[in-house]
Amino acid sequence: MFMQRSHNAIQLTDLTPDDLAQLYAYPAELREPHVRANFVSSIDGAATSDGQSAGLGTPADKTVFLMLRELADVVLVGAGTVRAENYGGARTDPQRRRALHERGIGGHPDGTAPPIAVVTASAAIDVGARLLTDTTVPPLIITTTTAPADRKQQLADAGADVVEAGDLAVTPKALLRVLAERGLHRVLCEGGPHLFGELLAADAVDELCLTTAPLLVGGTARRISLSAHEFDRPMSRAHILLDDDGTMLTRWARA
Repeated sequence: MFMQRSHNAIQLTDLTPDDLAQLYAYPAELREPHVRANFVSSIDGAATSDGQSAGLGTPADKTVFLMLRELADVVLVGAGTVRAENYGGARTDPQRRRALHERGIGGHPDGTAPPIAVVTASAAIDVGARLLTDTTVPPLIITTTTAPADRKQQLADAGADVVEAGDLAVTPKALLRVLAERGLHRVLCEGGPHLFGELLAADAVDELCLTTAPLLVGGTARRISLSAHEFDRPMSRAHILLDDDGTMLTRWARA
């Protein structure tokens, strides 16, 4: 069986799928949301290429991206990311999801895919978007009481689970309360930078999984986090994975 050496880099090709799942396992018996963020950036810090994170993707990044979804209870994203990346529902392997649940490290007892939870204060989601039309699990729309009632009703009629979690804005505390009430404790945040920055500023992020693509981008691309104020959040390196093409995948946990 694969044995983790916390301070050494590990070759991704040396790991079986079960090894990889164990390496990224969530803590056992969670009683509140555990927030893991997953991002990719270039060597020079760009979070997108040609306006999308997919432009930075590598085979190694895709392998870990899919495993993180297999482990998660819910995939959390901001509305801007849903629109920019043309999000559909998560596609996971029911058999693997059941197996991960039996091991107590993630997945789902019925093999069901994790829902996509979208944070949008204005409920500004197109009812014809892939989020609603290309999914096996209804998305969770987390919005506000002041969002237009007709938009919320249209989203509900299109199959979304619409929940109000604030008057004018959805705070990280309110957001995590909504997830906790639904038993969605293994949280995978996939962006965007504003949502990630708000969660970081509220000290609500437990882990960051960061892929560094072997690419220089330049231009005016954004960073992976954006916030109104700077903050210091010490993190501890959990592991480093390397792929032959130069991709580096790191996992950082609360210090």
